[in-house]
Amino acid sequence: MAATSASTFSIGSISYSSKTSSLSQSKAYRVNCNSGNSLKNFSGLKAVPSVNCESKSSFLGNERVAPLHQSFTQRATNQNQTSPNAFQVQASFKVAVLGAAGGIGQPLSLLVKMSPLVSDLHLYDIANVKGVAADLSHCNTPSRVQAFTGNDELANCLKGVDVVVIPAGVPRKPGMTRDDLFNINAGIVKTLVEAVADNCPDAFIHIISNPVNSTVPIAAEVLKQKGVYNPKKLFGVTTLDVVRANTFVAQKKNLKLIDVDVPVIGGHAGITILPLLSKTKPSVTFTDEEIQDLTVRIQNAGTEVVEAKAGAGSATLSMAYAAARFVESSLRALDGDTDVYECSFVQSELTELPFFASRIKLGKQGVEAVISSDLQGLTEYEEKALEALKSELKGSIEKGVTFANKQAVSA
Repeated sequence: MAATSASTFSIGSISYSSKTSSLSQSKAYRVNCNSGNSLKNFSGLKAVPSVNCESKSSFLGNERVAPLHQSFTQRATNQNQTSPNAFQVQASFKVAVLGAAGGIGQPLSLLVKMSPLVSDLHLYDIANVKGVAADLSHCNTPSRVQAFTGNDELANCLKGVDVVVIPAGVPRKPGMTRDDLFNINAGIVKTLVEAVADNCPDAFIHIISNPVNSTVPIAAEVLKQKGVYNPKKLFGVTTLDVVRANTFVAQKKNLKLIDVDVPVIGGHAGITILPLLSKTKPSVTFTDEEIQDLTVRIQNAGTEVVEAKAGAGSATLSMAYAAARFVESSLRALDGDTDVYECSFVQSELTELPFFASRIKLGKQGVEAVISSDLQGLTEYEEKALEALKSELKGSIEKGVTFANKQAVSA
């Protein structure tokens, strides 16, 4: 007779219970819901109003985990509920984190492990990743964790993967600019994207490795050289800029954070980061001084963390949180949610630049639409800032393209 064990865990205000037979891999996950407060809009991500979850305490905080809650909403309407208060959740997507043993990779992997949409989590790094995988494998969440170490195991890590996340690279240290990171991280991204092109060319590719303004163009050129470039599936993860903008604006204006959404356009470094405070939701009025102070703080928030850590690291935890949010949004889109919006650095025709960060709509095939309306009706301050960032962003993009093409010729 098969032995059966029962376990429970909680993500935000959503509780799961699972029963697992020792002779079977099948699991039943339950989500307990009631008719309390409906899930609310969080940073542009909208919940289906018919799904209501009971409020319980969470180590992430109920407002912070709203993006994770959203992954259930589409399934709730598509699947037959076994009772008024439960429905089945079937994890079905494979995610690979390349650089999983690093400062961003470890907390990012933990947050991705929490997603009920992930069936397999592949962790890759050049060293020390087996311990991370063993540690995470003890978490009673649906996904199965596997570790892959070194170049010899990279191909197996990527086979059959739906979403690839690349935080690999060296962190920024005090006094180091994003350009200082370029020579090291550019080569790392190039090597990893080549492996993605060879083993899972249809996967969503999330680039975190800095400088994103250059590493995304490098990835695009590598994929072109391999003949598998799909601009709809290559993303520079700029979600951290949005997360920071939302947080700082909410604090400044004493707003409920769950309601705040500030689109951030341009790029992902210094003055190329442009929060559109005039487009803040809910609508709020800023003084000229507040606009200046908030914009500069959002642009320099990474340096703020580097200096606060006094040489001991960079923005790893907030970056991991932001990246996990973008991964969850991608999974929701792949799963059929038709109401998924995020800001991301992608190939774009919004400006004369080939790549540009703006709000996009995500779907099963990647970028379904680039939202142009955010660039309409800008304030004079925003118009001037937009023009000012273009030359620097153009240089960073060209630097990445030149690097990739030079490497291809030398090879």
